[in-house]
Amino acid sequence: MPDLPTPQDAAEAALFTESWDAVLSYADLCTSGAASATELAGEAFALGIQEARSAGSGPMRGPARRVLPVIPLLLTAVRTTAATWELAGRGHRLDPDLRLWLNSEKAARYHGMPLQRPIALRGLRDLQEADAALLWLAEVEALPLTVVARRLSLDPAVVSSELAQVRALFRDRCHRNHLDSPMDAECRSYARLLDAVTRSPAADTPEDLSRHLATCVQCAEAAACLRLAGGGLPAALAGGVIGWGGLAYLERRRRAAEVRLGAGRPVAELEAGEPKEGASKARLVRNSLLAAAVLLSLVALGVSMMPMGGSGHDNAASDDADSQPVGDPAPTLSSIGAHPPGTASSSARPRASGTATESGDKNPDTEPQGTASATASNSPDPTRSSGSGTGSGSGSGTTTPASCDVTYDLVNQWPDGFQAAVTVTTTKALDTWRVAWSYRDGQQVTQMWDASVAQDGSRVTATAADYNKNVAADGSFTFGFLGTWNNSKNSAPYGFTLNGAACSN
Repeated sequence: MPDLPTPQDAAEAALFTESWDAVLSYADLCTSGAASATELAGEAFALGIQEARSAGSGPMRGPARRVLPVIPLLLTAVRTTAATWELAGRGHRLDPDLRLWLNSEKAARYHGMPLQRPIALRGLRDLQEADAALLWLAEVEALPLTVVARRLSLDPAVVSSELAQVRALFRDRCHRNHLDSPMDAECRSYARLLDAVTRSPAADTPEDLSRHLATCVQCAEAAACLRLAGGGLPAALAGGVIGWGGLAYLERRRRAAEVRLGAGRPVAELEAGEPKEGASKARLVRNSLLAAAVLLSLVALGVSMMPMGGSGHDNAASDDADSQPVGDPAPTLSSIGAHPPGTASSSARPRASGTATESGDKNPDTEPQGTASATASNSPDPTRSSGSGTGSGSGSGTTTPASCDVTYDLVNQWPDGFQAAVTVTTTKALDTWRVAWSYRDGQQVTQMWDASVAQDGSRVTATAADYNKNVAADGSFTFGFLGTWNNSKNSAPYGFTLNGAACSN
């Protein structure tokens, strides 16, 4: 991965911290493994920052206006870098669906004739940078308006009304761009009607217009941008500006925002200046989650005490109940600390005992940082030997071969946080999965992708998403996450289980 640019001043350092998580999240969607995601994010981040500096506005230097706000500019740099990988013969490291998209006419729209590019992309570019940033942070990144106001140095008391004005301005720009687009006679005959219908939330769409929108991609894109009511604007922005994976990226940012607010502990920038009403709501949510956690714990305890009908399942049932999620994920922490994103000193790369392997990325020239195969055991004692690679029986003294293998990759770390990935290979076919492990040094998982996370003390549980819960026999799956550590020790986890059964390396 190339060296990332060094921040030029405090404002740019803050910009790096705010943007890196978004870039990495989208790069992870675009690639086939955690190591590839980090490398793609690093190259795209360097490219995007270089473009932003050349444009020179806002936190950057210079009087010119930036073409796009920083985050969407960096996300489009990820897409551009992925296309470069495909042309350079590195496409095997990208998501297969992305490769198909990059070689289709859909991708060509984003760098073709300006008047044929997506309406949302053109509309966002037509806004002043501050207005475009306000719209993107509030609608796509799903940040609370108090956070948006602080980032953009706006008055929190009027940021809501300013957002409403920017939405209306964006709509007008999109309507103008739609009329300027090359279109046939039928589309042009519906353009005025589409404008009128989308201005009123209560207006019904005429049947003939509805049929036309079902068959015309360009007019359907325009309708999504013009219809401010109904909650479709974030999807129109993400899909029109990012392109492939825009809706999946939007969902990830929504879930990240829910993690921050749902646990009742917003990130640091929310702690100062949050309205009392918001704090009260956060406390109410937190209390509700605690109650739910207690209930889930009781259910898990009851399940663990129930007879399972066969001695061969007793051990698995007990461990499965122990790894049951007991609460919502911990809040997301976006701070990258003193080091630039994606960098880590060699002295801060802990390695656990075991064979170092890389998952999800077959590039032999790239060695992952802190890669370690974690061996699971049913005992939470970190001093227990894990070299046997077998799961313990239920007191009979016999051992059975483990049906799963786990590789824990410490992709990157910085003074107060880290990024890691877990790859699990299973000998059995799965229709769902739940992976659990324990940390020795008080690490906390703050955000996870391709799985939902719950943590109870040192025990972490990752549960499959709907789209990746089915795994074939002898197949594997990977999920990644961000976490925090105490800046003194960041040991690899232990005690990995898959659906309650111990895993080995």
